[in-house]
Amino acid sequence: MESRKINRIKVALVENGKTGKWLAEQVGKNEATVSRWCSNRMQPSLDMLVRIAELLNIETKDLINTRKEV
Repeated sequence: MESRKINRIKVALVENGKTGKWLAEQVGKNEATVSRWCSNRMQPSLDMLVRIAELLNIETKDLINTRKEV
């Protein structure tokens, strides 16, 4: 089964010139957890998505992939 790309954390980090390591330090998580979020193997909580959006100075909705996959 193919995993769905639910979040856009990796894209948002690149657009803001930030790394997964930077995000891990900011939110108090280990780099492996952030890597799983970025690869969509695992999803952060809604509260964490809000925190990530605040850190990147973007809207929370911009972290969610709204494209429907077939």
